[in-house]
Amino acid sequence: MSTAKVLSLETVLVQQPGNIASDMDGEKVMLNIKNGKYYNLGEVGGEIWSAMAQPAPVSRIVEVIRETFDVPAETAEQDVLEFVHNLLAEDLIAIDSAS
Repeated sequence: MSTAKVLSLETVLVQQPGNIASDMDGEKVMLNIKNGKYYNLGEVGGEIWSAMAQPAPVSRIVEVIRETFDVPAETAEQDVLEFVHNLLAEDLIAIDSAS
């Protein structure tokens, strides 16, 4: 099943355990303990990551990005969906099945 078909603004996402994230010069970097990979999430990606510390619907994450960076809703939605698709592909986040 493709994540493109599963993700909507109502989809609730949450961080997977086993990641250590830290702020470096305004950007968030992360180490995944399971696969040993480092990730530079950047400034926007760091905000998206932080928004998923607790289960959050994609719509809330989009709103956080829209407000934080003062971008149009359509731009925020497109950027968030693209970024979370990448996080899902790397198994760094999960769709919260409890919601």
